Amino acid sequence: MNLNRRFAAAAVMAPVALACSLACQSALAQAGQTVKIAFIDPLSGPFANVGQNQLKSWQFIAEEFSKRNAAGVKFEIVPFDNKGSPQESLTVLKAAIDQGIRYVMQGNGSGAAAAISDAVTKHNERNAGQEVVYLNYAAVDPALTNERCSFWHFRLDADTSQKMEALTSFMKDQPSVKNVYLINQNYAHGQQVSRYFKENMARKRPDVKIVGDDLHPLGQVKDFAPFVAKIKAAGADSIVTGNWGQDLTLLIKAAKDAGLNASFYTYYAGVSGTPTALAAGVGGPVRVVAYGHNGMGEPVKRLQDDFKKRFNDDWYTYATYNGISMLATAIAAAKSTDAVKVAKAMSGLTFKGFGGDVEMRKSDHQLLQPLYITEWRKADAKIPYSVENTGWNFQEVKAIPAFQAATPTSCQMKRPS
Repeated sequence: MNLNRRFAAAAVMAPVALACSLACQSALAQAGQTVKIAFIDPLSGPFANVGQNQLKSWQFIAEEFSKRNAAGVKFEIVPFDNKGSPQESLTVLKAAIDQGIRYVMQGNGSGAAAAISDAVTKHNERNAGQEVVYLNYAAVDPALTNERCSFWHFRLDADTSQKMEALTSFMKDQPSVKNVYLINQNYAHGQQVSRYFKENMARKRPDVKIVGDDLHPLGQVKDFAPFVAKIKAAGADSIVTGNWGQDLTLLIKAAKDAGLNASFYTYYAGVSGTPTALAAGVGGPVRVVAYGHNGMGEPVKRLQDDFKKRFNDDWYTYATYNGISMLATAIAAAKSTDAVKVAKAMSGLTFKGFGGDVEMRKSDHQLLQPLYITEWRKADAKIPYSVENTGWNFQEVKAIPAFQAATPTSCQMKRPS
């Protein structure tokens, strides 16, 4: 190339390079910023072991995404102890907002979730320019994405109706399921588990008998032996429970001590403490309806192994991955960390989750994702992961694709202009 041609080429390329430079700066206008997210869940009290695990899980995944993400931002998780109380949740929510935090996350307890969702919605109506976004990673009351839906609320877990649709679709094909006992915590989630099971099985297997239906105080029962005695006396072959944390761990222990010979169908058998109780043995198989499991491929395998090495604990709240992935993808799309712009970008967003592409449904902000029925089994060469160092893990027995797991919504969402 002669000198004149080189100068001519440079003259053509210079505006292109300048445009690219400006475009790249615009696309990464938020690069280098730190996005603070308030973690609001029990870090003390009867469910502290669950909250502490999930705090570590969010911090672990935040560090993972801070190394590299499409938005070029860093993520910082700021913990607040709500002691499992809706009232305390509102107190610490205000503290988080007063500190300038514009993203909050919570999951343990639909009562606390409803209080936070309502408070965030009211705050945003009254405080233009200081809006807050709420990421709900585990509170599964269907009302939160139906009659109580809010534009500012985004649910990362499947709701009770979705999980029960999947669970009963599996149970209807189990000939051993004849006499079912329902035992649940007496709050929104537990009440919904009972209701949706009865409605679903009446439609799918009307021959199945409900031989018991107990609701007990949340986190207050210290001995489940009286409940297990009722279950045995009723002749139940199957137990369906939405219990989690201490309330499921103690139920499992009581069942073992009483020699109960029945199958367990659960939502949260993988939550801290319960797997260790399961390893002591129960009378029948233990199954879980969930949105992930120990036998999944990458990145689940790598992350659960890394988490175990670092904390000697289990990474089971996979919604932590989807939550940060969704946030990073939306920030990149919005080219901003502004809560309003990011919320609008998340509404209807399809993004890369831990198991593949998932969608945050625009109509109600319910994440659409596959569900799985898993079973507590001995670890083997194919799935060697050891939950709570028991030598056991949760293995897939049935997969339900996202389109089948989805349930309709009655949400009439009010969106910001």
